[in-house]
Amino acid sequence: METAVLGGGCFWCLEAVFERLRGVAEVESGYTGGAQPNPSYEQVCTGETGHAEVVRVRFDPAVISYRDLLEIFFTLHDPTTLNRQGNDVGTQYRSVIYYQSPEQEATAREVIAQMAGVWDAPIVTELSAPQPYFRAEEYHQHYFEQHPLQSYCAFVVAPKVAKLRSLYAARLK
Repeated sequence: METAVLGGGCFWCLEAVFERLRGVAEVESGYTGGAQPNPSYEQVCTGETGHAEVVRVRFDPAVISYRDLLEIFFTLHDPTTLNRQGNDVGTQYRSVIYYQSPEQEATAREVIAQMAGVWDAPIVTELSAPQPYFRAEEYHQHYFEQHPLQSYCAFVVAPKVAKLRSLYAARLK
């Protein structure tokens, strides 16, 4: 098993997408990239901790590659908006890849370069070495599964899941 750590807006969106993929064993919402140890959601939301909302994805590279995960990541969020995804604004919503090995760093650089030819605006996704990771509060884990009718889930998360289904049906569990 390998681990990928990705931030692309609200972690509820990324978690709901990645946990549906074959080869993904576990997806956990959390925080990384900031200076404050063990931050709370409320602290991260201020934008003052420096942390990003991220997902930590445990996956089987024999079933789904890191490159495949990154290509899906770049398809399901906007990597051209600095510190923003839709109405979610702030550094905690930045587009960021925390590579876990030199191989992941090299793959991420290749995919970012590839995606630069796909998007009409420059890619602003950060590429960062691993940082201390902190698991988000329990109520954030599997949020979309537990609250599909909550307004944010219905209007923001559900369309991303639908897009995943339409573009990557063969990769779904």
